[in-house]
Order: sequence, then C-alpha cells, then structure tokens
Amino acid sequence: MTKLGQRGLTIVELLVGMALGLFIVAVATTLLVSRMHEHRALLIESRLTQDLRAAGDLITRDLRRAGYWGDAAAAVWRPGAGTPIANPYTAMSPSSVASDAVSFRFSRDTTENHHVDGNEHFGFRLRKGVIEMLLGSGNWQALTDAGTVEVTVFDITPNVQEIALNSFCAKDCPPGSIDCPPKQQVRSLAVLIGGHSTADSTVTRTVRSQVRLRNDTIVGNCPY
Repeated sequence: MTKLGQRGLTIVELLVGMALGLFIVAVATTLLVSRMHEHRALLIESRLTQDLRAAGDLITRDLRRAGYWGDAAAAVWRPGAGTPIANPYTAMSPSSVASDAVSFRFSRDTTENHHVDGNEHFGFRLRKGVIEMLLGSGNWQALTDAGTVEVTVFDITPNVQEIALNSFCAKDCPPGSIDCPPKQQVRSLAVLIGGHSTADSTVTRTVRSQVRLRNDTIVGNCPY
C-alpha cells in the first residue's frame, strides 16, 4: 500500500479565507454600529418627547386651576344678599412683552374669605432655553432640565368665548347698554412647547395642549 501524502493550505487559499473572514467581520460591525446609532437616536427622541410632555402636563394642570376661588359664591348676586364681591383671582395674562410668559393666581384654600394671599401668585416663563415656574413671590424654579432639552418655543395663546345670559334677566336690557345682558366668559388657553435635544440638535419635537379654565367669569348685570 502506498502512503498518501499530506498537504496544507496554499498561500492563495489562506489569503482568500482571510479576506472572506474580514469581509464578514466588516459587515457585522457595520450592522452593529448602525443598530447602535438607531438605538441611541430612539432613546434621544423618546427622552425629548417624554420631557416635553411632562412639562406640558404640569403646565396644563396648573393653568387649569387659574382663577379658582374657595368663596366663588360670594361673586354671585342673590336676593337679600350683600353686594357681590369680584373674584380676586380672575386676572390671568400672558406677558405684554412676549408670549413666552404667563402669570396667574388661584386660591389653595377652601374656606370662605375675601382677601388675596400674597403667596398665591404663579406663572411660567421661558428663560435661556429653560421653562421656569414661579412659586410665590419672585421664586423661579426650573421646570425642564437644561442638560437634556433646550426649549426654543413656549407660547400661550388665550381665547375667550362669550355667552349671553339674556334668559336669566327678568327685564329687558335698555337699548345701547354695554353691561347688559350679563355674559359668561368661557376662557381657554392654547399651549405650545417646542425644543430639541442637547445631545443631538437635529432631534426636535413639539407638543400642544388645550386648557379649558375651570372658573368662568361673569361680566355685566341684569337691569334692576
């Protein structure tokens, strides 16, 4: 019997095998890097959306309480009662300089009183890419994190719808009267917040919300 000879890989076969291996590694590395970039972008987008929505929900919740008064019945005229007292918390106004700020008041108490507590002054503003909340008198605190999101748009647009209350008056209003009949002012606010991630400025998001204020204002009166 003749013993068969043994032979290894030639240099050409070895080079071809190494080339194929490197090609497979390169393709796998490219796919891995692409997946990592997509995962990072998804995390940035989710974080930005979550931060903006959280800020919008908090702003919406507080704005909805604007004008609340524990003694609201004191502002309604009733037979035999005294002179109605105007709601001291009704005033709410966006900044006259820019639409990126709003100030308002609401009562935290549930007892009947007719005074305005000095610390019940609230508001929001956009300052250097951060939405800030006003707590008390001159105490501004950051609502958004400057390290993760830069807010570029913060707009609060008021809307007032008036409903005439003619049917509640026993007498007809005199011709040309401005204060008669009384009107119910249904107030709402459109809130717009937009910004981009500090980790990637190309990632931008915008959130919108509509706030219906709980306490309607009654203006005017019926003829006596």
